[in-house]
Formats: sequence, structure tokens, C-alpha cells
Amino acid sequence: MKKRFLTPTSVVVLIKSADGGRILMQKRKNTGFADGMWDFACSGHVEEGESMTEACARECAEELKIKASPRDFTFLTFVYKTDEDATYCYGYFGLDRYEGAPCIGEPEKCGGLAWFDINNLPENIIPDRKTALEAAENGVHFLEYGWQK
Repeated sequence: MKKRFLTPTSVVVLIKSADGGRILMQKRKNTGFADGMWDFACSGHVEEGESMTEACARECAEELKIKASPRDFTFLTFVYKTDEDATYCYGYFGLDRYEGAPCIGEPEKCGGLAWFDINNLPENIIPDRKTALEAAENGVHFLEYGWQK
């Protein structure tokens, strides 16, 4: 019998500097996924009964110690990703209005927080994140990643 409704859903939040030239990134640590690589400002699973924008606000509070309302997030792109471990639905959202100054809220999971020039990202960025950023910057609102074998 087929198992249904088991594809995990996550959100990824992209925070740009006021001039749009830099993005905030976190270095993953002790998460079991892409540890040692750079990721966008924050990311995480959508919990049962939670909307994607509610998950964005919660993740920002937990990981960055900033406050944002679900209505402050702007949809950027959606990525349907598969790899050898799992298939995921990723909703990417931008955030440019929040309270507080971003800082590491979960030091056990974050090895660094830094601003990077959007045209000069670190080499060890998670590959599908870079692809999603390119899609968002080019107005592409949906892409499939990892399905071409």
C-alpha cells in the first residue's frame, strides 16, 4: 500500500541588506544536513497546523532572535527537491522588515552568521540554495531540483 502525504515541507528565509547587495547567511553545524556549509539566514521544517509564513516567523525568532509577522514575508520561489536521502518541498521567502538585530539564536546548530555580497557568495553554499537564489532573482517561481538523473 502506498504511503501518502509524507513529503516534508520546509521554509528558507532570505534576508537582504537594505541596499539589496548582500545576503545574510548561516553556517550549518550539528544538524545532520549540509553541516559545514553556508545556508540562507534561517530555515526549518513547517510544523503540523502551521502555515509556511508562520514557520518563517517562528524560525527567525528561534535562529536569529528577530521578530517578524507572517505578513512580513514575501514569496520568492518554490523548490521541489529530491536526492538520495529524501524528497522535500521548500518554500523560499524574503524578509526585509523585522525587529531586532540578527544574531545566532541556536549556537549548537550554527557555526557562524555573516553577510555576503550577493554576487560573491561563499564556495561552500548548499548547491540547491544557490540555484533557488538564481531562480528568485530571475523571477522563476517554481523549479524541480535533483530529478534529472
